Amino acid sequence: MGMKGKIALGAVVGVVVIGVVSANAGDNGDGGTGKAEVAEKEAAFAGDGDFQVGSDIKPVTYRTTGNSDGMCHWERAKDASGEMDALLANDNVTGTGYVTVKATDKLFKSSDCNGWEAVDEKAKGSPAARMSGDGGMFAVGADIAPGTYKSTGNTDDSCYWERTKDADHGVESIVANDNVNGTAVVRISASDAYFKTTGCKDWKKTG
Repeated sequence: MGMKGKIALGAVVGVVVIGVVSANAGDNGDGGTGKAEVAEKEAAFAGDGDFQVGSDIKPVTYRTTGNSDGMCHWERAKDASGEMDALLANDNVTGTGYVTVKATDKLFKSSDCNGWEAVDEKAKGSPAARMSGDGGMFAVGADIAPGTYKSTGNTDDSCYWERTKDADHGVESIVANDNVNGTAVVRISASDAYFKTTGCKDWKKTG
């Protein structure tokens, strides 16, 4: 029940107290959703449903990938009332999404997403020098290398990018963001945790 809270890009409902989150996230392989993991709380879980933090899922950072239809939506909530003031953070995911579920969260809701898996935030990946302009969230240092990136040929102000210091999705999480027409240039710092991009042409590292 309740509305699926579709919100404007970059807009965040609620205030979040930001914790310290490692800047690195990586692939720890496919943990699967095997029933054997249930006893110690799921390291991977389905992309549809309401999950109680602490009993159903652990408070860690999770990732969902391959969301291509723009319908994936998640919410972090401080209780299960379903009321607007219970909402701590939410997002609509295209491509890849990362979200840090806190121990103080009570409920994590996911709708029309591909499955979620816990990520090892200390893992190093093989960072790329290019990324899909509609790829969603990329972990800096694991998915993509820090540096200056360029995206050209953007129209209709539909290109939105965001540099963030964590995956909490609070107002305080955003280091910088913009909606761009034409050519977009952004310097992604090694101290950024994630870079989010939606509706943009592909990005290429230029320096």
